[in-house]
Amino acid sequence: MNKYSSIFLLAATYIGTIVGAGFATGKEIIVFFSVYGNYGTIGIAICGFLFIIAGTKMMIISSRIQAYSYKELNNYLFGHRIGQVVNLFVFIVSISITSVILSGAGALFHEQLGFSYQFGIIVTLLLCYIVVLKGIKGILAINAYLVPMLIMFTVFIAVSIWNHYPYNFFEQIFPDQLPNNISWFISPFSYTAFNLMGAQVILVPLGNEIRDEHIIKWGGFWGGFGLMFLLLMSHFSMSVFPETFMYEIPMAEVVKYFGTLIHYFFLFVVYGEVFNTVVGNVFGITRQLSATFNLQYRHAMLIILLIIFIMGQAGYGNLLTILYPLFGYIGLIFLIALLYKKPLD
Repeated sequence: MNKYSSIFLLAATYIGTIVGAGFATGKEIIVFFSVYGNYGTIGIAICGFLFIIAGTKMMIISSRIQAYSYKELNNYLFGHRIGQVVNLFVFIVSISITSVILSGAGALFHEQLGFSYQFGIIVTLLLCYIVVLKGIKGILAINAYLVPMLIMFTVFIAVSIWNHYPYNFFEQIFPDQLPNNISWFISPFSYTAFNLMGAQVILVPLGNEIRDEHIIKWGGFWGGFGLMFLLLMSHFSMSVFPETFMYEIPMAEVVKYFGTLIHYFFLFVVYGEVFNTVVGNVFGITRQLSATFNLQYRHAMLIILLIIFIMGQAGYGNLLTILYPLFGYIGLIFLIALLYKKPLD
């Protein structure tokens, strides 16, 4: 595989790891950015810069210290004793985020397709079990197809909305008044922090396996830039229709304006991203659990699937609205440590 293909696969996997249920459905974009109106746009720009810098640095450090899993990375950042506490927290965050994403699959099946919530969850878990057994090659292959589809679809929706509502679309770019508090400024840092904490389960072993820092730097750059672009397009699109903010899957409500065929294609893309992130997270958590407790890979995976199935019963909207901001604020400690720590020479 040549360098350009490797950079593309790394960037796509970076994007696919971050783009989960909350991102693809639009829910977390509303919670962290769109509720702040014009200032959400500035927040997304800050977030994109952080994704490029911090995500790339995480993979470079992982490559240089030859980290098998996020355990080695956090021990390097915080020291062995504090690192153990951080690793436990990352495990809890990863499990919780995966549960939120899994519940997003249930919400999609129920709210958009008319099936039961449990049916969506069970189907996703069964497919996840099959793919995770194939390891990281299966995850790379999924991202190579799904991420370009997501980008093209997001651009199509944004351009279509701009053609019909140009003023409403672009009025989100420039702030017209100062917000009442500084939550809009903290939001991009907490959003980046919780996403990168969860993404450790994939980005750390990925950085270790690639080793070529030229590929990591360019893959990290285009991955972070792609995430910022998708955030901006989704934010602009949903802000034109603020009445969709109340839905579990607000972007699907926006897409309904474009007809049934486009709506179902969007649901296919969203489910693909939801499934992709569940697979990636389960793979990374299983790898860590198996190494820590000396369990067989298959047995560790079944334990993880059972845990996220139980936690997913709490419901998608409830989990995302409560857990994501909470983990984001706590994860700021991780983000500061990552930006401060120098990689090994």
